[in-house]
This record gives sequence, C-alpha cells and structure tokens, in this order.
Amino acid sequence: MSTTLINVIAAVIIAIAFAALNAAYLVWCERRGAARIQRRPGPNINGPFGLFQPPLDGVKLMAKQLLIPGGADKLLFMTAPVLAMFPAIMSFVTIPFSEVIVARNMNIGLIMIFAFASSGSMALLFAGWSSRNKYAMMSAVRSVSQCVAYEIPMLITAMTVVFITGSLDLMEIVRSQSGSFLNWNVFPLFGEGHNILMPFSFLIFFTCTLAETNRAPFDLGEAESELVAGFHIEYGSMGFGLFFMAEYANIVIGACLTTILFLGGWYAPFPFLNFIPGVFWFLLKIYILIATFIWIRWTFPRTTIYGLLNLSWKILIPLSLFNLLFTAGLLKVF
Repeated sequence: MSTTLINVIAAVIIAIAFAALNAAYLVWCERRGAARIQRRPGPNINGPFGLFQPPLDGVKLMAKQLLIPGGADKLLFMTAPVLAMFPAIMSFVTIPFSEVIVARNMNIGLIMIFAFASSGSMALLFAGWSSRNKYAMMSAVRSVSQCVAYEIPMLITAMTVVFITGSLDLMEIVRSQSGSFLNWNVFPLFGEGHNILMPFSFLIFFTCTLAETNRAPFDLGEAESELVAGFHIEYGSMGFGLFFMAEYANIVIGACLTTILFLGGWYAPFPFLNFIPGVFWFLLKIYILIATFIWIRWTFPRTTIYGLLNLSWKILIPLSLFNLLFTAGLLKVF
C-alpha cells in the first residue's frame, strides 16, 4: 500500500473522529446555551455539567434498531444518511487548520468544498422521497430549494475573495491575510485590493452559511410546527444519527470556510502573538462563529419560506453581484 493512500485513509479516519466529536459536544454546548438563554436547566445530571450526556445519547442511538417504513425505497432510504455524511467528511480533507495541519492541500480547494456541499442536497432529496411520507417530501423540496437559492450568493461572495487574493488555494487565501488583523479580508481598505464593501461580503457569506446548514431562523426544512420533524422524520437509530452528525459537521465546515476567507485563518490578530500555534487561533475563531450560530438559533424566530427565498433571490444575489462587479472594477483601475 502506497504512502499516499495510507495518508488519505488516515486523514479520512481523523476527519470522521473530528466530526463525531464535534457533533457530540456541540450538541451539549447548544443545549447548555439554549438553557442559559431561556433561563432553564440544561443537561446537568450525567457527569459534571452533564458532560457524559453526549456519549450516552450516542450509545442509545447505536443500540436502537433501524426500521424501514412500509413502501419505502430501501436502497435510497439506506443510502441517504451515508450520502449526507460523505461530503462533510471529504471537505475536511482539504481544510488547512494551520500552516502544517492539512490532510491534502489542493490548488482548487475552494471549488472542491463547494462541489461537495452541492452534492449534499441530494441526500436530503433522497431521504424525503424514499421515505414515502408527504411531510418528509415537502421538507426535502423546501431544503433543496433553500440550498440552491443560497449557494448562488455564497459562491459569488467567495469569488469576490478569489478576485482579491488571485487564488482558489485555501492556504494561499489565508497567507494573503498575514500580518495584523487589519489585513484580514473582513476589514475594508487596509488589505491589498480590499474595498469598502468587504464587511457586507462577510455578512452575506455568514447569512448564507446559516441558511445552507439549515440553522434557525432559516430551518424551514425542519420546521417542526409545520412538517413534524422534516426530511428525516422516518429515520431512527444511526440513520438519524448520521443526519445529525452531518448537520454539525457542515456547521464546522461553514465556520472553517468563513474563517479562511475573511478572518485570517490561523493567523493571530497581532504579530506579537505569533508564538502561539496557529491551530489554536483557527479553532478559537471557528468556535466563536459556532457560538454565534447557537446564539442566533435561540434568539430569533423562524422566518417564512417565502421570506427565506425572497431574501436570497431579491436581496442577497443582487448585492453579491454588485459587490463582485465593484471589486473587479477596483482591481482593474488600481
């Protein structure tokens, strides 16, 4: 077995372990955060601060029997959870956590992540259609339309950063933001090629990340008050567990991509702090973003499906296109 193949297998195993660990304990963070925001007790019985609750929930899911509803398409029903998890795991392979911690750097790493993210919506469609449940099907249609609507402004905004840095390589995008925090792409005017609209680019990308990961207030695909439980209503056991892991893995990937494109990646905010390993700064930034995700979920009410789609097609897409043309004009002139 070649060394390259061994490295790829090891990277995939580490990515699965990292995704599973995040899925387990980000749920704990979310439940504790929700309890704090809503002034009620969170998980606090199993272990100190309820830290044993996530592994116990995992054991419970694995111990349950996976039931397939009558009339369902068995092949697609079994394939959908795996297909939901696969793009998330493969995206971790090309994400640079520091200058040296990256499984496989690619010069088109940004396009690779967007390609895998697009294929993830197929899992939702398979899950809804194969379940032979009208609520699951309605949820799948909503989720796919939402993904299509928000992938467009998200990709256009990412192309704005590509115009500025001149590369699709994630490591090169981070290196272009070296120095102090004023060189990060989120700040206008300071970095080379930046424009005054860069903070708006960050807000557009962050909003699209919330919508792409089906987070409140954009969780119309899982609107419990309208669609019972969403596209995975018929799933139990580890079928549901894989969808759950995929959701939180996608949240981490969205936070990683936001950090790489706008927040300087693994660079410290001040040069005198560079003695601290870059992976620390990278993880600190992504978990601050994830904490913001949790805060937004438990603070703002769910929007309507029409408001969700209108926000993308009528506001975010025109704004992102204008920002792209404005950036291209600045680069051409200056």
